[in-house]
Amino acid sequence: MELLRQQIEALVFCSEQSISLEEIAASLKISFDWDLEEVEILAAIEEIKLKYASDDFAFELLEISEGFQFLTKKEYHITVSALIQHKAKKKLSVSQMETLAIIAYRQPISKTEVEHIRGVSCDYAMQKLLEKELIEISGKSDGPGRPIIYSTSRSFMDYFGIKSVKDLPQLKDLHLVQNEIGLPAEDNYSENLPISSSEESLLLEAPIESEEIVNEFSPLHEAEKNLPEEIQQVSEEIVAEKIDVRDYEND
Repeated sequence: MELLRQQIEALVFCSEQSISLEEIAASLKISFDWDLEEVEILAAIEEIKLKYASDDFAFELLEISEGFQFLTKKEYHITVSALIQHKAKKKLSVSQMETLAIIAYRQPISKTEVEHIRGVSCDYAMQKLLEKELIEISGKSDGPGRPIIYSTSRSFMDYFGIKSVKDLPQLKDLHLVQNEIGLPAEDNYSENLPISSSEESLLLEAPIESEEIVNEFSPLHEAEKNLPEEIQQVSEEIVAEKIDVRDYEND
């Protein structure tokens, strides 16, 4: 298996998205009829990581989005951020951010369910998210009519710099809005209110606080870290609206 490291390096370099161990093994099987064990591929990847750890290179090999990809080192984030700002790539509107947040934390989910949570039509927002390859069709529901269901894509994980959707902050980290009768509106918010089991259904319909997402972002997207702030604003609006409806129904 001569030049195994170089062959793997070429695959990672040419891949548009992060490339998984299975994809590497399959490619080398087709090209050279090599039957590689996972441990052999990982050993070669570690050698590549060591090579690009040198200061002679502006990028490095990192594990991301359930695979491996070359990414710029943090010392060059300012330069890369300037380019991203210049291109304003994949700028999302508030409605698109709200729809994407709901899909991320409720996936797989149908368009009807997303619209029920948002309270408005999501046709345009979901179309744009599909065009930007941040979400994808993942199948059909077993419910009545078998509607199409959607999930986040691998591009979503690349874009937000996470290995998998499991790395997103959990619902237990969400802070709720209190709505006690007789309190002024500005006093209705509690930053440290714990989540109770009775509000489980409400939490499943609201994205979590975005502060923790910021720390998980890929340095390559430093210029677009305003997106989590938009998610936070949208999330607070969703939570407040759902609680108001709940209290009204209880009355």
